Amino acid sequence: MNNHGPAFTKEDPWRILRIMGEFVTSFEALSHVQPAVTVFGSARTAPRDPYYRAAVRLGEQLAKYGLPVITGGGPGIMAAANQGAARGRGTSVGLNIELPHEQKGNGFANLPVNFHYFFSRKVCFVKYSIAFVFLPGGFGTLDELFEVLTLVQTERIPKFPLILFGKRHWSGLLRWMKTGLGGRHAFIGPDDLKLLTLTDEVDEAVAVIREYLQRVGPPATVPMAFS
Repeated sequence: MNNHGPAFTKEDPWRILRIMGEFVTSFEALSHVQPAVTVFGSARTAPRDPYYRAAVRLGEQLAKYGLPVITGGGPGIMAAANQGAARGRGTSVGLNIELPHEQKGNGFANLPVNFHYFFSRKVCFVKYSIAFVFLPGGFGTLDELFEVLTLVQTERIPKFPLILFGKRHWSGLLRWMKTGLGGRHAFIGPDDLKLLTLTDEVDEAVAVIREYLQRVGPPATVPMAFS
């Protein structure tokens, strides 16, 4: 016997409306944003950390080339990239999520959008971006990395640049993916890891993104996964 019927009829229809409302609000807020670069990374990175300073420089350089910067809107790496974008007088988007402990909106996003649901926020990370930079982070950053990597691998979105920033941080994961997922296991294809670019240099990350745009041009429509 299903004991969840009354709860569904009372709660879930309203939850569906809230989800729809969240998409409508975020799509409307971001509809005028040019193709952007999404920057992921830890909320716990302190301003004195070299990766924080690198994220500031990254956001500033992207803004100077007219590329909006999208982050999760919280502290740490997110605040750093938003800070750099704002310093470069660019569009600095913060897609903030309501969390009970560590997540708070940073003051550097000049276009903040608030979310209750992780999955609707994830859609907006991808829908409005043509490149993705992953700085060191925890479970959330890994979740976002594999989410976007899967979309590119399965050709649900174009082969946008996927940049792992921080060789020391990411090299161990790449080695494991090569031996634990590739090779004789063949859980991934022989060229799948070529979808990722590993770097320690802000200039190289920006150059990879600019080269991609020069080669293919900005997308005329939203990625196929969301069309």
